Amino acid sequence: MRRAFSKPVAPDEVETLLSEFGPAGYDGLQLKSGQFLPWLDAPEQFRDRLAGRPGAAAVLIYFDELDDDRMSAVIDFAAAVGTEMIVFCHNRSREGVTAADRAAMAVRLAAHGRRAGESGIKLSLHHHFDQPVMLPSDVREFWGAIDPGAIGLTVDTAHLAKSGVTDIPAFIREFASLIDNVHLKDVVDGSWRLVGQGDVDLDGILAALDEIGYDSWLCIDEESDASLEDGLQVSARWLDTHLPPNP
Repeated sequence: MRRAFSKPVAPDEVETLLSEFGPAGYDGLQLKSGQFLPWLDAPEQFRDRLAGRPGAAAVLIYFDELDDDRMSAVIDFAAAVGTEMIVFCHNRSREGVTAADRAAMAVRLAAHGRRAGESGIKLSLHHHFDQPVMLPSDVREFWGAIDPGAIGLTVDTAHLAKSGVTDIPAFIREFASLIDNVHLKDVVDGSWRLVGQGDVDLDGILAALDEIGYDSWLCIDEESDASLEDGLQVSARWLDTHLPPNP
């Protein structure tokens, strides 16, 4: 598995994020929307900002409503800056969403997934607490409406726990064929924590990922109130003690 890091930071910390993820032992960044959307119309300037750092824009986490024009613009931007995956977080409450609505969303996103694939970019959907795809039944409805391979599934361990999914390893085993990205995150009583400092059975999750032969991105999605330095270093040390070293 390749190790990635993601964290919302203040504007004056973005340069530190870009420069320190590699030395801390991560293979890539998964950038939050605010860390790339301001450059959506200026990909050349964004590439200059990355300063040739390998993996600095490996994955873009795009949190938005499902707007076809904006999604197309993000795909074009990703292609221009060398991104390999776009992770879509659907900024919409699940309240009132029907199975038919979920299927229609899947069909729309699958069209974008095929377009992204033409540029060598994967499109992955991030299930999320209080979003249209949150529970295992939602996953079945969503992917049951589209052809296999059009969209991948980003698993977020803490969002599953917050959503009431108690057997996350079973979730991973059931949806193994869909999973192309994992956000490793911890939580206590609905509040995000540094990895290893919450209630989520992370070791059981890693064992399930090993069982299904998962070999894509494993991202520390660090959204606790810890500092950027602690987020990078504490998480890296946890990975070093729970995973084999990077080859």
